[in-house]
Amino acid sequence: MNMFVDQIKIEVHAGKGGDGMVAFRREKYVPNGGPAGGDGGRGGSIILKVDEGLRTLMDFRYHRIFKAKNGGNGMSKQMTGPSAEDTIIAVPQGTTVRDLDTGEIIGDLVEKDQELVVAKGGRGGRGNIHFASAKNPAPEIAENGEPGEDHYLELELKMLADVGLIGFPSVGKSTLLSVVTGAKPKIAAYEFTTLTPNLGMVMLPDGRDFAMADMPGLIEGASKGIGLGLKFLRHIERTRVLLHLVDMSSEDPHQAIERYQQINKELANYDPELLKRPQIVVATKMDLPNSADNLAAFKADLAADKTLEKQPEIFPISAVTHQGVQQLMQLTADLLDKTPAFDSESHDKELVAEYRAAAPDKKDEADFTITKDEDGTWVLGGEKLIRLFKMTDLTHEESQLRFARQLRHMGVDDALRAKGVQDGDLVRIEKFVFEFIQ
Repeated sequence: MNMFVDQIKIEVHAGKGGDGMVAFRREKYVPNGGPAGGDGGRGGSIILKVDEGLRTLMDFRYHRIFKAKNGGNGMSKQMTGPSAEDTIIAVPQGTTVRDLDTGEIIGDLVEKDQELVVAKGGRGGRGNIHFASAKNPAPEIAENGEPGEDHYLELELKMLADVGLIGFPSVGKSTLLSVVTGAKPKIAAYEFTTLTPNLGMVMLPDGRDFAMADMPGLIEGASKGIGLGLKFLRHIERTRVLLHLVDMSSEDPHQAIERYQQINKELANYDPELLKRPQIVVATKMDLPNSADNLAAFKADLAADKTLEKQPEIFPISAVTHQGVQQLMQLTADLLDKTPAFDSESHDKELVAEYRAAAPDKKDEADFTITKDEDGTWVLGGEKLIRLFKMTDLTHEESQLRFARQLRHMGVDDALRAKGVQDGDLVRIEKFVFEFIQ
């Protein structure tokens, strides 16, 4: 069973803020006590946090809906309700977060213990102590808590490896990884043995170490999604050095150059930046009979290739007999020492540098919308209007009048008249229906 999960969709629902309270002082010997209703507490937010112990998104396979708790309601004697705890969700290093509603990448979690707020909890509603004035010293007005944010997200894991092993299926990537690290990838004598990336740590005698990833085999058309396609290419975006393995054991002496060129073509089609990675060409299976002759033909074909800006370094090995393997690892470590980190998201043009809550920009959206049902009822909508409605305590008449004033200041009354509303027409906001009066 394939237990590596590198892409998943989840829902996150932040907590609603607690409702403010309408209350008045009731102390003995205080005949005209003023307002004493407290504020509601803040709703819990949903936060993604990097956990270095995780390697896949497997934990999300059967748990995809996350809800934070609501804030506590305000209390009498001006006491604020308790705020809800934030819900922390552990994700592996290398997780990219995309908002499915906007298509925008809202965060890239690559640092240890890094956090990203993906759904912000609503603030608590204000109690009636905030609405007292000289004209209305004892207001029966309080706010309901603000709704929390709801978002639909896609989590995508791109493995964090310093070195990526690339090449056609069955060129010896898994074998090399098993020899130089403690990883135990599945190895067999047929193509596409590796269906998921494997990661291992290379420890050198001089004290240096680096992470190496064995990527799934690549075929022609992978950049368009053919074969394992993008599942392979997605994971090499973060690597700093590529070891391009080429099989030298074929009966066809020109197969090596054809496959070498094909791999580079797929990299360029997916993201030209990948060809800027330092690349060592590793001639594999040098213990087999045809390998020496095929290596000579491969070098000759490379020398004749006029499209190459410079001739790549070729390093022959046999992972089975360990020939040249230790020297290759030393060469790779030397190359890593002088190679800076690359832009791991050059393929995602919409990546934003700052980490923030996932709410899209609402500056250009209208404060409210007006439509008409088939039964002739006018329907009011729009995020700002609905937010004000949900924060209005309709059980108190003063709160209802305050909401009516807010609608008037937003221009809702004038907009309804412009649409042709008549006296007595019904107007609906969600499930709340009232009669329009001029």
